Amino acid sequence: MIERLKQRSEFLAAARAKKASASAFVLQACPRQDAGPARFGFTVAKKVGNAVERNRVRRRLREMVRTSAVAARRGHDYVVIGRRAALALPFAQLRAEFERALAAVHGRSRRQANGQTSGRACADEKSAQ
Repeated sequence: MIERLKQRSEFLAAARAKKASASAFVLQACPRQDAGPARFGFTVAKKVGNAVERNRVRRRLREMVRTSAVAARRGHDYVVIGRRAALALPFAQLRAEFERALAAVHGRSRRQANGQTSGRACADEKSAQ
């Protein structure tokens, strides 16, 4: 069972952190102060479709994370924002995109390698409330 994000402040903290886009979703990742297990939040906008379609997208994304959550890092919060393409994409390709997105949000950019930071830091949950 994966741990979930439930409070709005946790979703907002992840929104200020690193992002990686894929055709079926957007992944946001935010490091936490503790070393607990990775936590995931899922959101799908109304423009994706009616409630049935949004729930199908959410279920596919939850299963994608459940089957490949070992790639997620401890001490991080993740938000997965679903897109309509998640309904039609083959599940193996969905998982591959998730693993690429995880590598992208945890990879180092050229600016970070040169000692510069982006200035966008993820706020601690307590300071976000």
